[in-house]
Amino acid sequence: MPSTAQHLVIMGVAGSGKTTIANLLSKRLGWIAAEADEFHPAVNIAKMSAGVPLDDDDRWPWLFAIRDWMGAQAKNGRCTIVTCSALKRTYRNVLAQAPGEVAFVHLDGSGELLAQRMKTRTGHFMPPSLLPSQLNTLEPLSPEEAGLRIEISNSPEEIVDAILQHLGWAVA
Repeated sequence: MPSTAQHLVIMGVAGSGKTTIANLLSKRLGWIAAEADEFHPAVNIAKMSAGVPLDDDDRWPWLFAIRDWMGAQAKNGRCTIVTCSALKRTYRNVLAQAPGEVAFVHLDGSGELLAQRMKTRTGHFMPPSLLPSQLNTLEPLSPEEAGLRIEISNSPEEIVDAILQHLGWAVA
């Protein structure tokens, strides 16, 4: 297990399973978790609910708020898990500024699987009509970024096991 503040950003487009995986990781690791959607101002949620994609001007304050939350948790000696689409490298660069070590876990899958998941979920403001916009915006992790890509077709438990094994933190 890590000896300094660690942050896992569970990233990917809508429907990739970020919340499910973050919650399972939080239980397994005992780390505090946050949903990036909680950091959106009401205007962003209204925009997305209406089927309008966010632009960079909408995203910067949101990303800074997530980064600052991660930093506050690190200051209090807590490791974190946060869900965040983190679609562009420039967005991930903001999150990577949090004190401690930040690693990205890109949950990735086919457009068909993602669309099917979005159509069957309930209680979320993001309509399936925005999936193509997210897929077009997505910049996969580069080799220079700390992180890994995980295929989402496996079970949530298998995905979590693979993440922990990759990070060298396999726990019961």
